[in-house]
Amino acid sequence: MVGPPGSGKSLLASCLPGILPELTPGEALEVSMVKSVAGTLEAGRISRARPFRAPHHSASMAALTGGGLKVRPGEVSLAHLGVLFLDELPEFQRPVLDSLRQPLETGKVDVARANAHVTFPARVQLVAAMNPCRCGYAGDPARNCNKYPRCVGDYQSRLSGPLLDRIDLHVHVAAVSAIDMALPPPTEGSAEVARRVAAARAVQVSRGVRSNAELEGEKLDHFATPDEPGRALLLQAAEKLRLSARGYTRMLRVSRTIADLAGADTVGRVHIAEALSYRLMTG
Repeated sequence: MVGPPGSGKSLLASCLPGILPELTPGEALEVSMVKSVAGTLEAGRISRARPFRAPHHSASMAALTGGGLKVRPGEVSLAHLGVLFLDELPEFQRPVLDSLRQPLETGKVDVARANAHVTFPARVQLVAAMNPCRCGYAGDPARNCNKYPRCVGDYQSRLSGPLLDRIDLHVHVAAVSAIDMALPPPTEGSAEVARRVAAARAVQVSRGVRSNAELEGEKLDHFATPDEPGRALLLQAAEKLRLSARGYTRMLRVSRTIADLAGADTVGRVHIAEALSYRLMTG
């Protein structure tokens, strides 16, 4: 999420676990085992809440991915089957962020030390937030950035291309005004959204995976191949945007998820178009 200070990015991220499906008994056991190894399991009880971890941008590589003299899981493993929220994303040290590339791809993290080699689970939903530039006001008509557009380019260039290639949705969050706060509440609340998400996840589980993020190979081809208009749009976009092979398959998964949320059996052009709209960094 890219937006000015006070636009609600952190609030949106903290609400995300509330619309995710409840942990299954097997998933609750996985989450509890990680907490047990980390020494954070409360009174030895099984944890049934989806994790939400939000480490500070000063966190070290060991804090994020795991390590130490007595190897312990890091934040990416403590967020297993939940949300890992990285606020002020460009303020993290670049090597620390790049250490997440392997866990995001494989769903696990390998910690190698002289006295131990340990593998921890790390199947997380990564959510990140950042200002569009260092001062935070690029694109804000009321408080313009006086170094635009150089400030935007310098700030966003702190993030490596390979890391951004692993983030499927780049969403612009507009500034919130006092008038917006006085508007009536939305017609669809978290409970209604949660029901739609649960229905879509149930369809995905019926495919033999936890979510579409795990679709690959023959299953990806079978369930996520778009219809002919959608395929034509995707191929055109892949050439124009120079999508990597990873980016291409991630586009298919996002499109399949958008179709699931809409209750559609087939991935169509409209689903591909929406997925494409999320692919580029916005400022």
